[in-house]
Amino acid sequence: MLAEGKLAGAERSLRSYLKANPESAEAHFLLGYVFFREQKANESLAEFTEGAKYKRPHATELKIVASDYVLLSDFPDADKWFSQAVSESPDDADTWYLLGRTKYNENIFPQAVSSFERALTLHPKYVQAENNLGLCWKELSTPEKARQAFQTAIDWQGDKPTDAQPFLNLGAMLTEENQLDKAIPYLVKAAALSSENPKVHETLSDAYEAQQNLAKAQSEMERAVALAPEASGLHFKLARIYRKEGLSEQAQKEFALCQKLNSAHSSNKTPNFSPPNSTEPQ
Repeated sequence: MLAEGKLAGAERSLRSYLKANPESAEAHFLLGYVFFREQKANESLAEFTEGAKYKRPHATELKIVASDYVLLSDFPDADKWFSQAVSESPDDADTWYLLGRTKYNENIFPQAVSSFERALTLHPKYVQAENNLGLCWKELSTPEKARQAFQTAIDWQGDKPTDAQPFLNLGAMLTEENQLDKAIPYLVKAAALSSENPKVHETLSDAYEAQQNLAKAQSEMERAVALAPEASGLHFKLARIYRKEGLSEQAQKEFALCQKLNSAHSSNKTPNFSPPNSTEPQ
């Protein structure tokens, strides 16, 4: 694996090497990996395609190819190559997890469940896989299984948790069920673990607003807006809170910002920072 600070140097070295050795499949594959790390999916795919002229890619390379397609939000092609990778390397728990995330993004939830369960068989107490299994059960309208999966992913982390996502997901689910007293401690913990995640602050604000604790709702939503100023939906929610508090001028300003962002076709979806190896925000 390459440290971030070395990526540019590695790219230059590999380009130079390939000028003299254009038929080196390994160099093309490694440059493809460097481009993937640099979030240059199209350039990465071009290198893997070129390298494949001289040597068939193995499961490790196919996993990066699939991940490039994830970066491009081309989930059917990501599915194709993750599926090929697990067929060649069936004991790779991480690739099964990534295939599950891809199936989830394709809304193929039963197959996503199977992929996450396979990952958990290969890697017991795989927190991310268990958390994503909970997301699938939620989409499959099986709330009890969803809550249990989120709680299990929390319990597996012990006294020093590092992954905020199951805390966020369980807290969000309990908020939707109007179990606010139960939801808020999970969301507060998620905020402590992932203070720079705007989705956490938005969800915690939603819970406080439902409790009519408008001061705390305002504080959390202002934090979410500061972290994701281009998300129009956050400005709308903050305006709504200001209006409830009688802060008409601030509310009007936020409504105007929301309208401006919508007219510029900005996303109203709040980013959700995810743990490593996830195919998208969870």
